[in-house]
Order: sequence, then structure tokens, then C-alpha cells
Amino acid sequence: MRRIAFMAILFISLVTPALGWAHFGRTDVVDVKIVSDNGEAFPKYETFPRGHREGEYYYPEAVKGQRYSIQITNKSGRRIGLVIAVDGRNIIDGKKSDLLRNERMYIIGPYGTNTFEGWRTGMDRTNRFYFTEQSDSYAEKVFADALAMGTIALAVYKEKIAQITPHADMSLPKREAPAARGPSVSSESRAAGKHKLEESDQAGTGFGETTYSPASVVQFDPEHTIAEKVVLKYEWRSELCRKGIISCAPKNRVWPADFEFAPIPKDFKG
Repeated sequence: MRRIAFMAILFISLVTPALGWAHFGRTDVVDVKIVSDNGEAFPKYETFPRGHREGEYYYPEAVKGQRYSIQITNKSGRRIGLVIAVDGRNIIDGKKSDLLRNERMYIIGPYGTNTFEGWRTGMDRTNRFYFTEQSDSYAEKVFADALAMGTIALAVYKEKIAQITPHADMSLPKREAPAARGPSVSSESRAAGKHKLEESDQAGTGFGETTYSPASVVQFDPEHTIAEKVVLKYEWRSELCRKGIISCAPKNRVWPADFEFAPIPKDFKG
């Protein structure tokens, strides 16, 4: 029985060169960056969650009040579909996301790079992501949902390859592989008001200024299994220090940080 097609989104901005950073997932399908508006990647630190969980997990450092974008490069020669969730909400329709293949998704072509800068609020517009306090976050203010606060998660689905089965009677029609339809996107732009943030509040993502971002509909049929999963738990620097993810001890103004050997006393004779 033919599966009902669902909506998928194609990001139609120009393909740009990959900018490095770290790759995630055992299959190494994508490279992911969290970048500021000046193109610099926010610092990130690898982590290993308790228990067995599939995927790659990282702690990016969130900078209060700064706009950010999610930059993803497809390293494969096939189209891929991306279900992307920020603070637990799908960035296309705002619905609660479990990163499933029947959710709204963006499409990236072979070896392409796309940048996702905000929440999609129409076929021609988005609203920017920016780091803010939980009470100012989109998920909290609109949906009263803090269950996945401070997370950027994505699931990668490869496009299903149609299989042609030979028939004894060549006059019989070939079965078409099911396809999916969906809207598309473009590069987002600026946004986000300046907020006075409390260091003790959990990091979240705000709903920033509206930007022009035209979209279009494409056909895409995803495979049933996730090809790669990436989860990033962004935190303020103070929280990364508290958790021991990074070392935040005060620097010694006398002792060089890169000194590797014990110093020899001046009066030592030997």
C-alpha cells in the first residue's frame, strides 16, 4: 500500500563552501555549526550522556543576546532531509518534535550547505534565533514548553532510492516510488532585541525580527531510518563552568598557562 506523502521543505539559498567545525554521527553525513552573524562558530564541547543513546552530543557555549544560525553541510552525494528542533519545537511549524520522518523538514542537495537562521512563519519569511533567558524563549512564551529547553537537535534522513523490479511481462506498468511534497526556504537575516539577562536563568532561544526568506515546494521521500542524529545542549559559560565542561579557574598572572615543566631554582647547583 502506498504511503501517504507528507510536506517537506527545501532551503533555496546559494550553496556555500563548508566551513569545517566538527562532524557528527557514525555515518558522517553532515557537518553542523552554530554560527554568529559575523560567521564565527560558537565554542562547543563534546559530551557523553549517561546510558546508551544514539547520536552525537555536544555543549555549545551560548552568548546572551546574540543572534545565531544553524549551518549544515551535506557531505553525501544524495539529497538529505533535515528535521530540526530548537528547544523541542520544529523550526518550520513550531510543533513539538520527536525528530520523526513524518515531520516537516528541510532538504539539502548533494554536497550543499544551507544556513537556517530562524523560525519559519510563512512561505516568504522567518524570525531570527537568538540566545536569551528561558522566560523570553519562544517555546516558553508561546507553548509553555520547557521540557527540551536549551537544545538544538536534528535528524538526518537520506532520500529513498527507487528500486525497479524486473517483470516477466514488460507491458506491466512500473510502480512509482512514493514522493513527498513540501515548501522551501531561503537565507534568513537580522533580529533580536537586546535583553538584560540573568546569569542564573537557563538558556533558551528567542523569537526575533522578521526576515525575508522565500520558500518553494519539492518532492522528497525519506528513508525509514535516521542516517545521523545530532544533539547540542547550549549553555551559558557560567553553567559550562559549573558543570566542569570547561575550566574557569582564575588565571595566574605570574605563572604562564602553557608552562609545561617545573622551574629550576636559581640557587640550584647540580
